[in-house]
Amino acid sequence: MKDELSGLTGVVTGGSSGIGLATVLRLRALGAQAAVIDRSVDGTVEGFQADVTDSESVDAAVEAIVARFGGIDILVNNAGVGAQGAIDANDDTEWHHVWDVNVVGLARTTRACLPHLKASPAASVVNMASVAATVGLQQRALYSATKGAVAALTRAMAADFLDDGIRVNAVAPGTTATPWIGRLTAASGDADVALRALEQRQPHGRLVAPEEVAEAVAYLASPRSLSTNGQVIAVDGGLTAFKIVGR
Repeated sequence: MKDELSGLTGVVTGGSSGIGLATVLRLRALGAQAAVIDRSVDGTVEGFQADVTDSESVDAAVEAIVARFGGIDILVNNAGVGAQGAIDANDDTEWHHVWDVNVVGLARTTRACLPHLKASPAASVVNMASVAATVGLQQRALYSATKGAVAALTRAMAADFLDDGIRVNAVAPGTTATPWIGRLTAASGDADVALRALEQRQPHGRLVAPEEVAEAVAYLASPRSLSTNGQVIAVDGGLTAFKIVGR
């Protein structure tokens, strides 16, 4: 429905590109006001500069958003970073950094938004997990660990905030056509071969479109989905659901 989010304000972390930007555009199309928290912002979005690894900057951005829009009804914890390699490929510094962005960053932003979400009559948090939380993918140990934590944290948050009227869910995308995947394939030595391998990993033979992920986020954020809570919804072409024999 075109105006199902009318009157609501959404905040999307990492909303300047990829899945985050697609989510901002989808929320707006459904009638919501949408603000972005990101390390760099431009005129494409209503942006508020902050780094999710820094509590002070997150708190300041959230307060600026509330001053601008009057409240927060929807929080999409989308900001994240990738990591490659088996468990011995990343040093302690990298482990701490990726964990700080993907997991603790989610906690920081939620904590900052929590008083405003509690005041909303239609509060929803949507976290960005990954199929890496439930399927063992080669050379993704660190990334998988953080996304497994996001999935577990989503369920814990849903239980904690039930009585506050805040629903908490997550989307678990398959490999999605984002700038990070573009950089990953470009650095592989043969971008076409690397891209084809990523496409074939998913049963429908292509990358997930950011807009497809944004559609799932919008469903979870909508007040029309009041009985959907504590769920992790896969948008992965069937990767986590079935295996086609011969592929």
